Amino acid sequence: MSGNETIDAPMELALKEAEAAAKRGEVPVGAVIVSADGEVLAETGNRIVELKDPTAHAEVLAIREAAAHLGSERLIDCDLYVTLEPCAMCAGAISFARLRRVYYGAEDPKGGAVDNGPCFFHQPTCHHAPDVYGGLSEAPASDLLRQFFAARRS
Repeated sequence: MSGNETIDAPMELALKEAEAAAKRGEVPVGAVIVSADGEVLAETGNRIVELKDPTAHAEVLAIREAAAHLGSERLIDCDLYVTLEPCAMCAGAISFARLRRVYYGAEDPKGGAVDNGPCFFHQPTCHHAPDVYGGLSEAPASDLLRQFFAARRS
């Protein structure tokens, strides 16, 4: 990223994708992948319900889009920004894609697999462990999730 940009800019895009997912009736999770020079390679949100695909998590869709954009299954030197701590499936995909860094917003004590649950990247069977930074834009990411589930319960 260039001089004045911060790591917050991609997370803002991810939050917009999460909001769009919520409007589609999806759990509000958004993901963005950027290259080492700050180019946005992918931005998307959950599409599990829309696509009738349990693997259509924001992270997996973003990895697919970025890989297609680069013409490579390896996203070396790329960073993922996601509004919710990745689950085990997404952590596996992140590892196989060889992403450099993962920035996430809200922790997921129940379904997360990065800093909670199995702590996937710390397992001896993990092929590649990215640098992980949690809590980026945590409040707005958590608020989106809380509002979405509160509306579902009412």
